[in-house]
Parts: sequence; structure tokens; C-alpha cells
Amino acid sequence: MKELREGVSTGSCMTGGAEASVIWQTTGKCPSVVKVETPIGKTLYLDIIPKEFGVCGVVKDAGDDPDVTNGSEIITKVELFEEEGDISFFGGDGVGTITQEGLKIPPGQPAINPVPRQMAEKAIRKIIGNKKANITVSIPGGEELAKKTFNPRLGIVNGLSILGTTGIVRPMSEEAMKDSLIAELDMYAKQGHKSILFVLGGTGETVLKEQYGEFQCILQVSNYIGFMIEEAVERGFNDILIGGFVGKLVKVASGTMNTHSHVADGRIETICTHAALHGAPLLVIQKLYSCLTTKAAMKIVEEEGLMDIWPDMAQKASEYCEKTAHKMARVGIIFLDGQNEVLAASKNVEEVLSACKK
Repeated sequence: MKELREGVSTGSCMTGGAEASVIWQTTGKCPSVVKVETPIGKTLYLDIIPKEFGVCGVVKDAGDDPDVTNGSEIITKVELFEEEGDISFFGGDGVGTITQEGLKIPPGQPAINPVPRQMAEKAIRKIIGNKKANITVSIPGGEELAKKTFNPRLGIVNGLSILGTTGIVRPMSEEAMKDSLIAELDMYAKQGHKSILFVLGGTGETVLKEQYGEFQCILQVSNYIGFMIEEAVERGFNDILIGGFVGKLVKVASGTMNTHSHVADGRIETICTHAALHGAPLLVIQKLYSCLTTKAAMKIVEEEGLMDIWPDMAQKASEYCEKTAHKMARVGIIFLDGQNEVLAASKNVEEVLSACKK
């Protein structure tokens, strides 16, 4: 199997651009390449694109990671002062602004994370010493690209974030996804929330809002149900509502806490088990077992008058989730039928729903 290629974080791009800007202003010549030392000890050699005097661009290379910023130009300008002082950071075009409490940067500040700030400051301090400087970073087209990221959910407006804790983009979207989910969960926890709605995706979120109105906080957890339950409990959440299409959540009724197809399936087997517990004859079980999709099985369940299996499965899913939460949180389950309707819910759903609503 081909080894996936690592990429360069936006924080490293900003750092390279900042150092090049200072070199250009202090020597009169813009370097073509800048060496950036990452927090994990890896050395990057970044090509510099000179703009107007003292303004330098670096093209983001995400490697083999499906990053929306891949190919974007990170443009950095450093304003130097004669007096000693702090290094301040500003967001230019395409860099977002923090608007909510609970993130690593306070509201009103540009969305430039702490590690990139530290990297850039270290890089230019070795040239300018203790002098004051202002660093402004821009990402042309960043405002539009940000709509494809978690930023709108995190209350980061008008652009992208300058990210990176290692300086490197590792081509493992699962880890990146989990990091993003934790960042959002941390934000809600720091805001004092104790209840939360987990949805598997955007469609589920839309349907649940249509059915029940607004919620205090909503987090799209994708396939990482067990992982996010454990993380939520660790942060003090005691009411968790989980809603999504039955084709995914039925796996949770078998105790599967990561619903990605490469981890486990068991959907049809779980439906067969509950149908049998409800007295379905062998012929019906065999018909169900031969189904290739949950949708096909749902049709048979309805035709055979076995619709009572869905609330039982939702209840079983709730019990498995509460076990994952070490009984430290109530976990309600809502199955959606794929037609924008609620198919079934666990017994505790009204209580959990009430705690999660605005």
C-alpha cells in the first residue's frame, strides 16, 4: 500500500511567510525558500512567493489529506517597529474572527491558533529580537472555503482558521475529524452546557430541528458515537440525545459504537434478532436476512406488521450507549426513517429531549 504523503499546516505557511517578510525588509532581498522548524522537530523548506515589498505568500500543500485549504495561498505581511514590544496578530481577507467563548482564542481575535502564533513569533524574534511587530495573514477565497469547514459551527465568521499543533498535516482524516469534534465539544463544555444533541450528519440535524425546534447545542459526530459519548461524559455532560437514520443507528442496537462500514456492520442480523424476539416466523427471518440494505428490510418489517421492533431497538441502543457512558449520563435515541420522520425512540427520550432543548 502506498504511504500517504504528509502536508504543511496553515500555521507553518504563515510562519514561513512571516520570516520571509522580515528577511526581505531587513536585508532588501526576498528569499526564495525559507526553512521552518516545526514543534515536532521536522524541518520544512517552503517556497516563497514575493508580493509587494514585505508581503510574502506560501501555497498550502496538504499532502494526501483531503483538506479544503490545499492549494490556497497563505499571504503574510509583517509590520516592523523600532521600539521594543509585543508581536500582535491580525486577520486579513479570508481569515476568520472568533465570536464565541470556549475556544483557544478569545472572542474578537482573529482565528489564528496559539501554536502557529508561537511558531511565527519564534521565527521572527531570532531576526528582530525584542522589537515590536504586527503580523497580518490573509487567505484569498478563505471566506468561501470556510463554509465547507467546521468554522461556522464554532462561531468563527468570515473566513478560515490558521491551524496546526505540529506544523504538519497528517493524511489521516479520522484523527483530524476527531480533533475538530473535540474542539466543538470543548467549546460547549466551557460555555457551561451539560446536555447536547449528537447527530450523525446534516440531514439528521435538519429533521430533528424541524420536528422538535432548536436545541442548546448540536454536534455532528459522524460515525464516532462511542468515542464522543466518552469524551462528553469526561467533560461533565449528563444528558445526551442521539438522532440519526436508522440504517446507521441500528448498529448501535448491537453494541457497535463506531458506525463506519469498515469497522462493523451487523444491521441485518440485528433486525433479524429483534424480529425473531417479536415472534416472526422463520420464513420472514430468512427474507430479512437476505436483504442487502436496511431500507429493504424496513419494507418487509412494515409488511409483516413488525413495526414494534423499532422502539425496542432504540431502547437497546440507549442501553448500550449508557453503558458506554459508564452510567454517568442519560442517553436518548431517536431513529429517523429516511423520509424526514421519526421512526422510533427510546423510553427516556422525552426527559433527555427536554434537557437538550432551548
